[in-house]
Order: sequence, then structure tokens, then C-alpha cells
Amino acid sequence: MEFQEVTAQDEAESAAHSPFRACAVRYQVKDVARSAAFYTRHLGFQLEQQAGPAFARLRSGSLIVWLSGPGSSGSRPMPDGRRQEPGGWNRIALEVDDLPAQIAVLKKAGLHFRNELETGPGGKQIQLEDPDGNPIELFQPAG
Repeated sequence: MEFQEVTAQDEAESAAHSPFRACAVRYQVKDVARSAAFYTRHLGFQLEQQAGPAFARLRSGSLIVWLSGPGSSGSRPMPDGRRQEPGGWNRIALEVDDLPAQIAVLKKAGLHFRNELETGPGGKQIQLEDPDGNPIELFQPAG
């Protein structure tokens, strides 16, 4: 497989032809205030909006995370009855410069990891869980 470098002009042209714009990652949570505190205290996100116990909007650089509590419109059951719940395997990835050091800090704070540090050709990674079991990948690129 051959990879081509994508330029800013390529991205601008693609965006101009698409009706879609990336805006956020939504996570289902059981307690919006508790989850917002987790993301701001441990991962450096900034709280941009809080709508009571139903919804919060957080930002880290250009990454926006929406936290949807049980009362939010973004957590209502599907027409077939399936409930939207926290957890799963899809995840946001946060890049760090020194992953082992960050793991030590977060473990000292009592946070829960799904696995141990993994190393592969692209770098090192580990999966951290937020208070509701939503995964967050911490990633340090190789080299």
C-alpha cells in the first residue's frame, strides 16, 4: 500500500466538497459532573459548557468531548429499544511525550487501566478508563 502526503490544500478542497465537519467525540456517562472532573483534573481538558446533569462539553486543543448523561438527548434509546451505554472499545487517543511517566502519575492517582503498556512498531500505548468505563488510549509515538 502506498501512502501519499496530504497537504493543507488537499484538506481544504476535500472539506469544501463535503457536507460533514468533524466536531466532537461523544461518550455516554452515568454522572456528568464526576466525568467532567475526571477529564479536567487528570487529563487537562477544559470545561467549556455544563448543562446540569445531562451534558458537558470539554476541550483539549482541537479535540472536543461531549459527555452525555442519562437525561441528555444524545443518550436516548434507539427506536429498536437498544440503550446507549458507557464502555465499549472505540476510544479517543491522547498523545504524550513520556508515556511511562504519565502512567505512573495516573496510577498514583488511583485511576484504572484496562491493560498494561503495549509496544508496537508505531509506538507505545495503554488504555485508561474514565469513571464510567469509557476507554482513553494514551499513546507515545515511536522514535
